Amino acid sequence: VQLQASGGGSVQAGGSLRLSCAASGRTFSGYTMGWFRQAPGKEREFVAGARSSGGSISYADSVKGRFTISRDNAKNTMYLQMNSLKPEDTAAYYCAYAPGRLISSSMWTKEAYDYWGQGTQVTVSS
Repeated sequence: VQLQASGGGSVQAGGSLRLSCAASGRTFSGYTMGWFRQAPGKEREFVAGARSSGGSISYADSVKGRFTISRDNAKNTMYLQMNSLKPEDTAAYYCAYAPGRLISSSMWTKEAYDYWGQGTQVTVSS
């Protein structure tokens, strides 16, 4: 599975961006995709995750109400709509893919994902 992330950029606080992550290659009919982010000097942290077949969606508390994850199963693509961006959202954002349907608590765990895309940088200025 190859993941291609895109959509990062620089915005002012309060602005919006939409990230995309397209999966290609040997994809699975049931899968979970997640978004993580990593700021300089910090650990990679969970942002949001969703299963391909609907049902479980999970968000980190820090982004709940501002970020929305969605998917287009026909395109094997997952999106992260980020609104009301804050300077503390500045980070490299990574998408990740796990064959199978993870439960919500597992979505938060980096080790649950088998495939990772390259990071896309999001910079929010105050």
